[in-house]
Amino acid sequence: MPNRQNSLNQYKQVDVGAKINDASPHRLIQMLFERFLQEVSLAKTLIERKDFGKKAAHIAKAHSIVVGLQTSLETDSGYEISDNLEALYVYVGELLLEANTRNDADKLDEAAQLIGQIKSGWDGIRPESTADLPGTIRSGDLSVGV
Repeated sequence: MPNRQNSLNQYKQVDVGAKINDASPHRLIQMLFERFLQEVSLAKTLIERKDFGKKAAHIAKAHSIVVGLQTSLETDSGYEISDNLEALYVYVGELLLEANTRNDADKLDEAAQLIGQIKSGWDGIRPESTADLPGTIRSGDLSVGV
């Protein structure tokens, strides 16, 4: 008989895959922001529990999301927003690395606050108005797993 937890994990993977396949580029970015915040929250809880091994795995996932967001920017577009977002993502990546090496929950809070502000602004945009917005992720450029 298959392990119940393994079955649940497989179902979750299929469910996430279906959500990704059906999502607009706007929604995909929202999903990345949401997952980033979840990973940071889990990492913070694990720091408080002194479970540093598992903490590192969640910070690594959050860092992967930030790198994916950063590398998917249209930085060659000449728009200031692209440059600003790239600088922000670099800074958030540095916060995550510092939080990981120092087990510093305050650095995780700062990273979550910054991405939360970007997410809040993104959530306020109508999805149909992001198709050609400079500095956003190009369709087909999302290689980060959610």
